[in-house]
Amino acid sequence: MSSGHGRRRGKKHEEEEHENHERWLVSYADMMTLLLVLFVVLYAMSQVDTAKFAALAKGLNESLGGPITVTPAASPEESVLDGLPGAIDIASAIPPDPTVQQAQVDQAAARAAAERAERIAAEAAAAYDELAAARDRIEAALAEAGYAGAARYEIDERGLVVHIVADQVLFDAEEAVLRPEGRAILAAVAPAVTGLPNQLGVEGHTNHLPVTRGGPWPSNWELSTYRATTVLRYLGDQGVPQPRMSATGYSSTRPLVPESDPNAVTVNRRVDVVVLSTASAEANALLPGIDAAANQGVPE
Repeated sequence: MSSGHGRRRGKKHEEEEHENHERWLVSYADMMTLLLVLFVVLYAMSQVDTAKFAALAKGLNESLGGPITVTPAASPEESVLDGLPGAIDIASAIPPDPTVQQAQVDQAAARAAAERAERIAAEAAAAYDELAAARDRIEAALAEAGYAGAARYEIDERGLVVHIVADQVLFDAEEAVLRPEGRAILAAVAPAVTGLPNQLGVEGHTNHLPVTRGGPWPSNWELSTYRATTVLRYLGDQGVPQPRMSATGYSSTRPLVPESDPNAVTVNRRVDVVVLSTASAEANALLPGIDAAANQGVPE
């Protein structure tokens, strides 16, 4: 007799695990989600922040020194760049070759120097023409008064120099009182220089011979200075404005010819009336060369 305890228990039925054939959908959904995120990020990156882009363009322009050129939008997709200062010209922003830059600087400096030299030359030519016209007027006045050849003319860096021989013309030896011929010569010169705008310098010169010991003049300095002031006063009496004149004595320090010249005693004893040039110092420096070229081949 079998008891209940002896009943054989059956094994618990275990159901076979069901295989999920739709599991690939999970991976597919993950991949699609990642792709969607990727395209969203790419789209977000393609949208230009106009304010930040403009600030970037301006900063690059200031730091690199390149010009900003405005490029209009070629298609609707480029409308995002509307309103920006423009695109940076990277090629022009690159610093130029120092050699090329130095050559350009040298060329500009050479052009400026040439233009300046041309202006100075034109100024000198105009000044020379004015001084030559004054010389012609003085020479014509002396010729009309019957004293043609009483003066010698020179145009140097100071202006027009009228050399009037003093010996037996303006003054007697060791005298500072004008001779009648001297007064006539100065009376002829005065009208020719009265209307000029130039300042006039009156310069007294003596020869190398010393003054007579115990005479009225301590030295040739006093004699040359007094002769210059005598001429200045006489020109003033003839109508030449005295504020435009000055007088200087040079003794024998500025001879026209050397002491060894046979004519040194008479030629170096003189009074010079200098019509001072109104041009610049650079233009005045060219006057002697212009005068030498103008007088080339002209007999003394």
